Amino acid sequence: MSPVAAHVLASIPSPAHNGFSIGPLFFHAYGIAYVVAVATAILSTRWLWARVGGDPELPSEVAMWAFPAGLIGARIYFDITTPSQIPGHWYGIFAIWDGGLGVWGGIAGGAVGALWLLRRRLDRDQRRRFMDAAAPGLLFAQAIGRIGNYFNQELFGAPSKLPWALQISPAHRPPGYLGFQTFEPTFLYELIWNLLLGGVLIWLMSRRRVRAPGIFCLYVAGYCAFRVFEETQRIDYSNHIFGLRLNFFVASLLCLAGLALFVAVQRGWRGMGAAPAQPAPPGTVPGIASGSGPRAGSGRGAPRPSAPRSR
Repeated sequence: MSPVAAHVLASIPSPAHNGFSIGPLFFHAYGIAYVVAVATAILSTRWLWARVGGDPELPSEVAMWAFPAGLIGARIYFDITTPSQIPGHWYGIFAIWDGGLGVWGGIAGGAVGALWLLRRRLDRDQRRRFMDAAAPGLLFAQAIGRIGNYFNQELFGAPSKLPWALQISPAHRPPGYLGFQTFEPTFLYELIWNLLLGGVLIWLMSRRRVRAPGIFCLYVAGYCAFRVFEETQRIDYSNHIFGLRLNFFVASLLCLAGLALFVAVQRGWRGMGAAPAQPAPPGTVPGIASGSGPRAGSGRGAPRPSAPRSR
């Protein structure tokens, strides 16, 4: 067996198809991954929100607004920043089933949709705590969404001979790389990072020491920090500024902003931030004993003695 053949056999194969058919209907793996991702985000947020006495139905209601707004924002960002990659047919600007969702536009659009509803349901401090409860689920959802990139054979890095290198079919290789067979699976690196970071954020929440929305700030900073690295590895099409990918600069700015806001929130600069939410008392019906939002501790995370209200 030749060294090249042995290397290919030791690498990760890419799927031959990006979906499956049932009768006249074709189901795209990319779309299925996003449906599972949204469901995971809802379940994670529901669990974390209910643990601190919040209404467990609220995350589902928020998702009804945030998910479509996020899809629209993600596609608009992609269309604006990479117009040359839009499919040539008349509906190309809408063809999300072929990929082409900009995560920054998705986060911005989803945040607008979510806050539109939350402003009508929660007070300011409760909104901040809800943002913290949602942060781990967003990371888990983004991790699952990367599985869709695997089926689309996209978001990979430079040619590689590592044992976990990814096989990419010739039709999906960028210009100038047709002679290479295996590439860095950068989407897989991000998937693993997102899962690990989500677990760390849940642990930090359990410590009840981080003022809200500090967990969400760490989500933004942590995710963007990895994207800074990832943008130096990817070789798919992108607009460049000073020789670096556009999203390198976007991720860098958002990472710094997330860190700055985290520090400001923890120091209570100009009244920013709210005390971390505390676990609901035993036997409390979520969303009932403390209104629609969770209980708060005092100052830096110490529980504030108070008796739960009943209705």
